[in-house]
Amino acid sequence: IALMKSSCKLALQELKHWMTPQKVKTPITTFPSSAEIVSEPLGVVLVISAWNYPFLLSLEPVIGAITAGNAVVLKPSEVAPATSSLLAKFLGEYMDSSAVKVVEGAVPETSVLLEQKWDKIFYTGNGRVGRIVAAAAAKHLTPLVLELGGKSPVVVDSDVNLMVAARRIIVGKWGCNNGQACIAPDYIITTKDYVPKLVDALKLELEKFYGMDPLNSEDLSRIVNSNHFARLKKLLDDDKVSGKIVHGGQMDEGILKIAPTILLDVPEDSLIMNEEIFGPLLPILTVDKVEASFGMINSRDKPLAAYLFSNKKKLKEEFVKTVSAGGLAVNDTSLHVAVSTLPFGGVGESGMGAYHGKFSFDAFSHKKAVLYRSFAGDAPARYPPYTPAKLRFLKALLNGDILGIIRALFGW
Repeated sequence: IALMKSSCKLALQELKHWMTPQKVKTPITTFPSSAEIVSEPLGVVLVISAWNYPFLLSLEPVIGAITAGNAVVLKPSEVAPATSSLLAKFLGEYMDSSAVKVVEGAVPETSVLLEQKWDKIFYTGNGRVGRIVAAAAAKHLTPLVLELGGKSPVVVDSDVNLMVAARRIIVGKWGCNNGQACIAPDYIITTKDYVPKLVDALKLELEKFYGMDPLNSEDLSRIVNSNHFARLKKLLDDDKVSGKIVHGGQMDEGILKIAPTILLDVPEDSLIMNEEIFGPLLPILTVDKVEASFGMINSRDKPLAAYLFSNKKKLKEEFVKTVSAGGLAVNDTSLHVAVSTLPFGGVGESGMGAYHGKFSFDAFSHKKAVLYRSFAGDAPARYPPYTPAKLRFLKALLNGDILGIIRALFGW
């Protein structure tokens, strides 16, 4: 809930500034005039949230919708039923029910909600459901924000502080819901020469964090339910990867726990490399030169996040310039999501639109263009009949040609 509380505080501090109309310059074409951009509410919006961060991913979009002046219907995820019922109870108790409502339920309720006409739909989840939401929105020409996922890569160069890099990869992968996070590292790319050192560092730090028996660690999250447990088990049971485990692999369905698991040199055509893992399994791919990793990333769908660990200035610049993803972080994982001055959102298969901080306010606002003019400065050349002299004046005016305007006014 910490990020959500920060979002509330930021909105309270900055809302007056966000709401203030933005003055903009006007061209000589409209002289004399002034102009501004006015933010106005879209209307009534629908927020469909995810289960993995059920408070944050439900309420942060709602904060944005409220700050922009909209009424909101929130549909929490049925996969986190306790949180869903708590949100329904508390929002009904503490929020203005004419402005914020919670609708609980699963697929039938969501389907009925999607049949209605909304002024915007904000969906957090996977691409398969995202397409269903987009198809429903298209019937009413409803604008969308889709916060989806993807296979977020981590590129590790050989000139890094290895232990710090290992710890930051671990906390981004297994420390955040045991891999059940949309921006969790999904796979690592490093060089063939460096991979033994990286694997050893990850093993060492994993044992420090979760002990020799990670299934009994209180710091390791459970898998959310038996369906997702079975899905992850299927990824590991794939014949192409079952022999590639170099660390972990233990699982206990009774307590819905899977240990942090590292796989080395998995085939690119394996099941685990062709869908978002969303769990504690981390494949490592190897290349001859670290620069080759950028082409490997760009050959896939654009991810929600991409990470690079390197001290080389040129490599960092090339990474930022070359790799297309929703967001990037250099020498860390996941932390960019906590920076309120950065937009958070996907690109391509990983989503559309962005939020966080002022970007949340903007996501739920219509930017209305307003031009103010006086009755002075009414140019006769605007009006028929159009003489050659008038046309010369209009052409100069539309081109912003001051000298041409003066020449036309004097009939030169």
